[in-house]
Amino acid sequence: MWRVEWPTVTLIALCYGVWLLAGAAIWPHFPALALMFMAIIGALHSSLVHECLHGHPTRNRHLNEALVALPLTLIYPYRRYKATHLAHHHDERLTDPIEDPESYYKARWQHNRMPRWLQAMLQVNNTMLGRMVLGPVLGAVGFLAQEARLLRANASGVRLAWGLHLLGLVPVLGLIWGMGIPVWLYLVAVVWPSLSLISIRTFAEHRWHDAPEGRTIIVERSPLAWLFLNNNLHIVHHQIPSAPWYVLPRLYAERKEHWQALNHGYVYRSYWQMVRAHALRPKEPVVHPVLHQMHTPAAPESDPPVAATGGQAA
Repeated sequence: MWRVEWPTVTLIALCYGVWLLAGAAIWPHFPALALMFMAIIGALHSSLVHECLHGHPTRNRHLNEALVALPLTLIYPYRRYKATHLAHHHDERLTDPIEDPESYYKARWQHNRMPRWLQAMLQVNNTMLGRMVLGPVLGAVGFLAQEARLLRANASGVRLAWGLHLLGLVPVLGLIWGMGIPVWLYLVAVVWPSLSLISIRTFAEHRWHDAPEGRTIIVERSPLAWLFLNNNLHIVHHQIPSAPWYVLPRLYAERKEHWQALNHGYVYRSYWQMVRAHALRPKEPVVHPVLHQMHTPAAPESDPPVAATGGQAA
């Protein structure tokens, strides 16, 4: 049976519509306001990309891809994000610095190889303010470096993913140019803040715990929940990734005690509670507390794929 989740389709249309309105109508008169709107919409688009790669809002994967094919945050190809993100959803491997492409932990041997300045930056990146400021840049640089290696090696599907991404970039960059917004300004004032907003959600989304279910967070309420498409209730999403964003609050409310027991009490009341606790204090160590503690890599380990969601929605 054909299924269309119309709330998501409507939100995608609104997302692109508001972005166009901000650039075409607001930018000429109130440029700072336009850039602010575009940054918020860029973050929403990242959340919608995450929704689509999980099989929403239709059962046709090509149509889902086409619906979010114009990359408002410019950097991450849909198919590359999809490949790494679905690998991340193997919950038994969550947070593993080798097996989980979205882990912020490092294996001890990886950390030992790094120059001290990079070790220090990663330590700062594990504070909430550091993640918001440095995270988008570190994520993008690491991702692009890894992708360059995969492109040179002609890894399966990577060149096609980038080809499709470049096709989507052409109209987006054309519109930005037509609006009169310098591309450098768009990168600094739209893309960077967009990814910073997403980093609020991803900052503490996962932790190490012996039980795979204990590795995924619940943030019970937030005025940003709409921007994150309710993925603040992240354990519900990881357990039922086929559930559309607009049913996650109901699923959580119906079995609140179950979800909190399942994730071993990894619960924050709000993101503000997280800010107060970790704005300037690292929440997690850079080196994974349990896995890959060897000082040299055990064959056949090599540098893992860099998180495709250094700024995307995880």
